[in-house]
Amino acid sequence: MARNRPPVGKTFVVFALGLAVAAGLSACSSTTPVQNAAPAGFLATLGKSTQVGSTVPSNGDVNPYGIAVVPTTIGALVQGDTLVSNFNDQANTQGTGSTIVEISPNGAAIPFAQIGSLPSSEACPGGIGLSTALSILPGGWVVVGSMPAGVDGALPNANPAGCLIVLNSTGTPVETWSNQNINGPWDMTTVPTSSGAEIFVSNVLSRTAGGTSTPPSGLCTVARIDVSLATGIPPVMTGSTVIGNGFPWRANQAALVQGPTGSALGKNGTLYVAETIGSLIVAIPNALSRTTAVSAAGSILTSGGFLNGPLGMTLAPNGDVIAMNGNDGNVVEISPAGHQIAKVSLVPNGAGDLFGATIAPDGQDLLFVNDGTNSLDIAAKANSGTTRTSATTSTTSTNSSSTTTGGSTTSTTQCTIPQNNGGDQDADNNGGPSDGDGCDK
Repeated sequence: MARNRPPVGKTFVVFALGLAVAAGLSACSSTTPVQNAAPAGFLATLGKSTQVGSTVPSNGDVNPYGIAVVPTTIGALVQGDTLVSNFNDQANTQGTGSTIVEISPNGAAIPFAQIGSLPSSEACPGGIGLSTALSILPGGWVVVGSMPAGVDGALPNANPAGCLIVLNSTGTPVETWSNQNINGPWDMTTVPTSSGAEIFVSNVLSRTAGGTSTPPSGLCTVARIDVSLATGIPPVMTGSTVIGNGFPWRANQAALVQGPTGSALGKNGTLYVAETIGSLIVAIPNALSRTTAVSAAGSILTSGGFLNGPLGMTLAPNGDVIAMNGNDGNVVEISPAGHQIAKVSLVPNGAGDLFGATIAPDGQDLLFVNDGTNSLDIAAKANSGTTRTSATTSTTSTNSSSTTTGGSTTSTTQCTIPQNNGGDQDADNNGGPSDGDGCDK
C-alpha cells in the first residue's frame, strides 16, 4: 500500500512561529544528541523488528495511528491484546477512519469497534475521524479521539472541532466529551488516579471565540481532562484545564494537520509532548496538579539532533522518553534531563511510516504501528545488544563517550551498522546523505 504520510515538514514551509520555537531555545533545552558517558538505554536492548499482524479491518480502513495495550480482560477486551485506531477510510481519505482493531500477540485481529453513529443524545462536532488519541481506562472503558476531516478533505469548520468518544468494553459508544479545551484531539496519554483518571490531550486546532472558519495555521494547546469513575456507570468528565499553550499547528494536504502529537507522563510528574513542526520535545512540569499553562516556546526539553518530525511517544521502563520520528523511520530515546541517548532505525527509509507506540505487556519490547504496511509491529528485546541483519532489523546509534579540550567538547559516536552496506556513503543506512551523527563514512 502507498504510504499515507509524507515526510513531515516537507510539504509546506514552516511558518514563522514554528521556526521561532525551534530556534529560540530556552536555557533548559538541548540542541545536540551528545550524552557524555551515557549508559546503555532502553533502545540498546532491542533487536529485530517484525510484524505482529495487519491493522486493516473488513471495511478496509487504513493508516493506523493510535495504540493501546489491554491491561485486563473484560467484555471483548483480552489482556495482552493491542487496540489500534485507523485514521483513514478504504479510499485513503484522511480523517475519515472509524474503526478500532484488536490484535492478539500472535497476530490474530478482530474488529473491536466500527463507529458509524453515536448515541442520539451525544454529539461530536465535525463528525468522526479516529486519531492517535487512544486509551483504556480502569473498568474497560475505551477513550478515542475524533479529529474529523471537513468537506473534500479540508479541516473541519466546527468550533470546537472533534471530541473524545467513550466506548464500553464491547466497543459500543456510550458518550462523547467536547468543550473549548478539546479542539482537534490528536493524541493522548492517561494515568489512573484514586477517583478515576487524568487524560492529557494534545490538540491540533485553534479557533477564535465564536469563529466558524478554520485558519491554515495557528497556536494550540495541551489540556488535562479530569475523569471520575464509579462502578456500573460510564466515566464522567468532571473538568478540563489547559496546561500548555503556544504549540504551533498547520494544515497539511497529505497529513490533514500537523502539530503537537505524542505525550508521555514521566515518573517525576512532568508531561513530555512531541511538537512535530519544530522537531522538539516540550516538558510541562507538575502536569497532574498545575492550574496554569506553560508556554511551549519557554519549556523546550530538547530539539533537533536525532529528532526529525517526532509524532507518537511513550515512556520506557527506565523512565526515558521514546519518540517516533515521522520523517525518517527512526525512534529516539531521550533522558528526563533532555539528553538524546540513541536513535534506532525501525523502518529503513521509513518517512511517513511511524506514529503511535507503546511498551509491550512484558515491559521489554516496543510495539508500534507501521503506516507503510498498515500493520502492528514489534521491536523485541535482543539477547545481547542490537544488531542489523535484515531490512526488518533495528540499527542503534548511541553517543557513548566524549572528551573535553580547551573548554570545548568533542564527541565520539559508536554505532552498530550493517556489515554489508554495498559501499553506501550513508553507512547508518538512514536513506539519505551523511547526517553528521558519526555513523556515516
